[in-house]
Amino acid sequence: MGENVWKEAKSWPPAHTPVHYYLHSAGRANTRMGDGTLDTRAPAIEPRDSFVYDPFDPVPTCGGRSMVGVPTGVEDQAEVEERQDVLVYTTARLAEPLAIAGPITLTLHASSSAVDTDFTAKLVDVEPSGYCANIAEGIVRARYRNSREHAEFLEPGKVTQFTIDLWDVAHTFQANHCIRLEISSSNFPRFDRNLNSKVTPALGSAADAQKAVQQIFHDAQHPSHLTLPVAQR
Repeated sequence: MGENVWKEAKSWPPAHTPVHYYLHSAGRANTRMGDGTLDTRAPAIEPRDSFVYDPFDPVPTCGGRSMVGVPTGVEDQAEVEERQDVLVYTTARLAEPLAIAGPITLTLHASSSAVDTDFTAKLVDVEPSGYCANIAEGIVRARYRNSREHAEFLEPGKVTQFTIDLWDVAHTFQANHCIRLEISSSNFPRFDRNLNSKVTPALGSAADAQKAVQQIFHDAQHPSHLTLPVAQR
């Protein structure tokens, strides 16, 4: 993708170098008009970002690996990125093309006011025209962050490290494009809504749902970062 060509490799993933892109902001990364940035410079002292996740007002699914009933594939994320419950981190315009091929992961240091919640991530290619094309997406359910068989609930307010798998992708970000990362707590109906309680979402009712205050940390002690598999030339 990005070049719209077929390429062959002897194995998957092909030879690549994992490169960390660190989250940065002055504490106001909410929406694409905020101050969130993304680059390979490790963070030092930076304030956290925060948003409120409301299960009754989830971030709507917009394209991607979706399901019947909603648009799939590549869709413009610009409207989604205007929401206050979506944190947006963007690189400077690329001086030259950047090709990635392989697994994409987000290492996230975050806390929640709830005992269980979700954190979502989306990789976006921002074109010079402003079109925001979704490339990859992923989610982690806090209670299953360490094991899908055994639930471990959060200690509200405690900073916890999460790993979000955005799956494998082969894509080229062209020159003058930007790499963007979206972070939120919902992508509905692609993923079911977490009610921010100990009740299993599929079995819960409206009475079980509550809002959660989410905080994302990106400093020297909590270097939240996106890992991209930069293809070797």
